[in-house]
Amino acid sequence: MDKDFTHIFQEIPFLGQLAEITQAIGTEAYLVGGFVRDLLLGRAGKDIDIVCVGSGVDFALKVAEKLDKDISVTTYRNFGTAMFRYEEWTLEFVGARKESYDRHSRKPAVENGTLQDDQNRRDFTINALAISLNKQDLGTLIDPFGGLEDLRKKIIQTPLNPDITFSDDPLRMMRAIRFATKLNFDIAPDTFEAIIRNKERIQIVSQERITDELNKIILADTPSYGFKLLFHSGLLHYIFPEMVELQGVEAVGDKKHKDNFYHTLQVLDNLSEKTQDLWLRWAAILHDIAKPATKRFDEKIGWTFHGHDEKGAKMVPHIFRKLKLPMGENMRLVQKLVRLHLRPIALVKDNITDSALRRLLFEAGNDLEALMMLCRADITSKDHQKVKKYLANFDKVEQRLKEIEEKDRLRSFQPVITGELIMQTFGLKPCKEVGIIKAEVREAILDGAIPNELPQAFEFMLEVGRKHGLQPLKEEN
Repeated sequence: MDKDFTHIFQEIPFLGQLAEITQAIGTEAYLVGGFVRDLLLGRAGKDIDIVCVGSGVDFALKVAEKLDKDISVTTYRNFGTAMFRYEEWTLEFVGARKESYDRHSRKPAVENGTLQDDQNRRDFTINALAISLNKQDLGTLIDPFGGLEDLRKKIIQTPLNPDITFSDDPLRMMRAIRFATKLNFDIAPDTFEAIIRNKERIQIVSQERITDELNKIILADTPSYGFKLLFHSGLLHYIFPEMVELQGVEAVGDKKHKDNFYHTLQVLDNLSEKTQDLWLRWAAILHDIAKPATKRFDEKIGWTFHGHDEKGAKMVPHIFRKLKLPMGENMRLVQKLVRLHLRPIALVKDNITDSALRRLLFEAGNDLEALMMLCRADITSKDHQKVKKYLANFDKVEQRLKEIEEKDRLRSFQPVITGELIMQTFGLKPCKEVGIIKAEVREAILDGAIPNELPQAFEFMLEVGRKHGLQPLKEEN
């Protein structure tokens, strides 16, 4: 049912200005897509999508000229799109088009079309809404597929046959789950069943596009919802099989382990309440990723996962490469957090030594807060008293870490004894002895045997060198 939304042109003055320019140019044009959807949800953003009948590029150039002759317009003539920024707004223009697909590609054959053609090609009913910028029907909501009602019911469904929609462009299956997760909507049963039927089609989509959608799911308020949809649809088995392997519970007699898939999702949700950082959320996803590979049954103690922290850290680079995630600093942060995620839990004991706390400070460095946030999120149990007790213990650990940090300044710890100083002192070239001496000095500092100050550390270095049969070139007084 069409609705009158002329009020938005008064409520958002820039939209009124845009409508006046559209009418002055004389091109048939409409607000469309995500901007209209979010506007109707009361969460209008600053990114405006506009479809016109005719050339989207030519229309964009004319609009820009009327707004400000100095605007720089980015054009993509091969795709018939253009965009520019004006004040706080980003405007993207496209000509109305109709599409047809080849089964072996998600790239459509495109030809000029009407507004109706353009709405027919949209992925979901809630994204197929349009509001007229034209004088004769200004502010009219054009809603051929009941998208407004689906917004009210919080439903994701396709405008046309979902099997055709998903087979034509399989990335839309990921987008359906992303929108459901982001908006906290349900996916209509026939639409979800079509995702299940077409799941293997995701294999023709580039990894970069899949990972982009996956990251958007991860950044939702409750990302576990998206992962459950990915799992139950079968898509997760194609795009992230390592995570699927976490699912399930094995039992021997009355001894069973927790379902590490659902535990991971709980950790992810817990962490997501505290941070929007994508890479910390990835650390939550991967912190137990090696548990299937390290799972063993011991008759005395039951199920164990010894070494899953270290093996998981070794798996991180492979997973990042496979998913086409960046291989630099962000990957190293995730790897570090996966490697260290058990360490603070081990420090909860009352008799823990200052040496163990120093080592954690040294190894975590500037990422200690992130590590502690992950470890707190990792405490999952139906026993709320148990969770409360563990979190209280973490408070004590953090207080002791703070005290040691203030005393020893280990967060940005760099031993005063460098490899260069060792080689210079003993007349060595790079060799294993240099590494051995350096490691022994570092361990002595972390154990608290010597301070991280040059006079004492230098004397200790000389002792270690002599122990290994080395003599300094010049004895220091």
